[in-house]
Amino acid sequence: MTPKRFILASLALALTISCGYAADTPKWAAPWIGLPTGEKETNVWYCYRKSFSLPEVPNSAVAKIAVDSKYWLWINSQLAVFEGGLKRGPTPHDTYYDEVDLTKYLTSGPNCIAVLLWYFGKDGFSHKSSGQAGLLFEADIDGTILSSDRSWKIKRHEAYGDTQPPHPNYRLSESNIHFDAQKDLIGWYLPDYDDNDWQESQEFGIPPVAPWNQLWKRPIPLWKDYGLQDYPGSPSLPLVSTGQTVICKLPQNLSITPYLKIDAPAGLTIGIETDTYITSAQYTLRSEYVTRQGLQEFESLGYLTGHAVHYTIPEGVKILELKYRQTRYHTEFTGSFECDDPFYNTLWLKSRNTMILNMRDCFQDCPERERAQWWADAVNILGQTFYSCDTDSHALTRKAISNLVEWQKPDKVLFEPVPAGNWDKELPQRLLTSIGRYGFWTYYFYTGDVETMRQAYPHVRDYLSLWQLGPDGLVTYRTGDWDWTDWGENFDSVAIANVWYYLALESAAEMALLANQPNDVDEYHAKMQSVKKSFNQIFWKGNEYRSPHYTGPTDDRANALAMVAGIAEPDQWPKIRQVLNQQLHASPYMEKYVLEAFFRMHHAQDGLARMKKRYTPMVDSDTTTLWEVWNRQEWGGCSLNHGWSGGPLMLLSQYVAGIAPEKAGFDSYHVFPQMGHLQSIEAAVPTVKGLIKVSLKRSEKEFSLTLLSPPGTTALIGIPKDAVKDMDLIQANSRTIWQRDSEINAIEGLTVEGYDEYYYRFSAAPGSWHFIAIAR
Repeated sequence: MTPKRFILASLALALTISCGYAADTPKWAAPWIGLPTGEKETNVWYCYRKSFSLPEVPNSAVAKIAVDSKYWLWINSQLAVFEGGLKRGPTPHDTYYDEVDLTKYLTSGPNCIAVLLWYFGKDGFSHKSSGQAGLLFEADIDGTILSSDRSWKIKRHEAYGDTQPPHPNYRLSESNIHFDAQKDLIGWYLPDYDDNDWQESQEFGIPPVAPWNQLWKRPIPLWKDYGLQDYPGSPSLPLVSTGQTVICKLPQNLSITPYLKIDAPAGLTIGIETDTYITSAQYTLRSEYVTRQGLQEFESLGYLTGHAVHYTIPEGVKILELKYRQTRYHTEFTGSFECDDPFYNTLWLKSRNTMILNMRDCFQDCPERERAQWWADAVNILGQTFYSCDTDSHALTRKAISNLVEWQKPDKVLFEPVPAGNWDKELPQRLLTSIGRYGFWTYYFYTGDVETMRQAYPHVRDYLSLWQLGPDGLVTYRTGDWDWTDWGENFDSVAIANVWYYLALESAAEMALLANQPNDVDEYHAKMQSVKKSFNQIFWKGNEYRSPHYTGPTDDRANALAMVAGIAEPDQWPKIRQVLNQQLHASPYMEKYVLEAFFRMHHAQDGLARMKKRYTPMVDSDTTTLWEVWNRQEWGGCSLNHGWSGGPLMLLSQYVAGIAPEKAGFDSYHVFPQMGHLQSIEAAVPTVKGLIKVSLKRSEKEFSLTLLSPPGTTALIGIPKDAVKDMDLIQANSRTIWQRDSEINAIEGLTVEGYDEYYYRFSAAPGSWHFIAIAR
């Protein structure tokens, strides 16, 4: 590291400490090690080795491992970690470390640790480079510390290098991978490999030390690794290449690393890319492999995404095996939704496929073009996780919240995406969305995680202090660095901004109570009342909402948001319903809120009909994921894998199946189905209290609701009044609990809560419940 870079990094460390960031601060024994990296070096790969002996098989061996940027770990020739490390940036200055259990890999006598490190060396929309490649390894083996130090051998892996242009677009911190097998260090990770000509590592200091600064424990799981698999329906192998591109289709759009095994002469170049290599006229990532003489195999370790892998293999090469390795965020799909209309089942599953591909180091907007944690995307994706994934998924939202607030600028501005090293722009409306009902507060309401809200609240309060009410009682419009409302046209930005501000105030008031700051609540409520009153006085035109200077067609987004926020009163709903049935301007990002307005107005059939109208091209397409915009050919071929488009997943489970929390953390929840034209629904929703299962069936004369309710909850159950025509009685677990013109019979574990316009309501204790509503 040059003296100038060391001074700048030291200043960053001082700033980190002075700002009081809440990094995990164990007492470290191990120093960072490596070789000095050139100031402009990028895409550098290093191999590390350490041999040592143990007197016996350990009972416990847990290692803390930190790198800039990624690593692969072998213990005694066994692959222990495939792609460890998180892209840098718990704060603008700090670094993550992994905690890995090595116990099962170690043995008595000689042991060997081998680490392959990939140093990106450049910033991106999801990574802040430290400017120096490095490894920190500290293992507690039955109380004895094994540390990285100068005794670790190191060698730059010269087989890795840069491809010729075109290179990936500037948003990606990763580079293309070029691998020249003629320079390979064959078997370098094996215990008996001769590393006598390798260098000793240089020590860079014990944490916290610049440029890596404070270390934060990795807050999300290591990836789920499926191992190498055959492509389904791939060409019959072995075969001799004709020089034509071999296209290997994947079972669906996946995150993969491609593999090949061939017999070839030396010096030939093989190209590897997926069908998403060019997305929105932007270059993404690819690999190229230069052959050595004879039998050889290669797995390109930087992950790609797509529906198919394209291998361009020169004529005459004998292809022995082509495989892929799927890796993804480690969560299980314990949620589900299935109904009697296959369209919605396919849409729910395509939404889930899209969601999981956009969960990695952070929430991503698209895993091929950017891999960036744009918060508007994150808001839509995080809601989907609560209806499809087990609770391991919650950690990614906690990380996203932490990233956003820890990167707040000294002038209180929040910006996105973060972490990022080459972008720092504020998109005001999207950031209001992030801290409001659908962002931070959705996370709290579904998890009950008070501590995360308490940590985030001061940053939310600071950001909201930048927003002021004008003389008209509405929020003063802020353009920020990028005045972005939605893709497409005909958006009433002023009206939409006021609703996002209203929802952010609503969330802030609730967060203030959790943070024991009750004095802030009255201010937020007063501002909410001002916005609501002025919004209705100024924007309501008798048949629609429209801000005074907006002259385009009526905006479905603005009208839907006013409804879901509670700004619109019930007597305005019929006119809003007309708007939403006539206007089709929202992109897939904001379509979620338009559809939600129908369900909140209890017009499920309208919502289902619009959902089918809007999403039919995606559902009927050959893609297994959802697109960024409605026309897949837009922008030269838009992203076909965009998490913000998956709003229907949440809506189908939350409103159509009707399952949602009443209190934070599912202490109580409701089942208020809105089936529309559907005749049967099976749904499962994973929660912090356990799995909720609901089965709904109806015929002309009978409606049934079966519920499996987890311990520690109270379920509020709504039997729809329109479930069957001329409903005469309701039974629960074979006992009559309601009958027309008769007294209501109580049973153990069930309380009659009365009725409203839409439902007969009952509260139920945990356990199994079977309700039947019967017509006369």
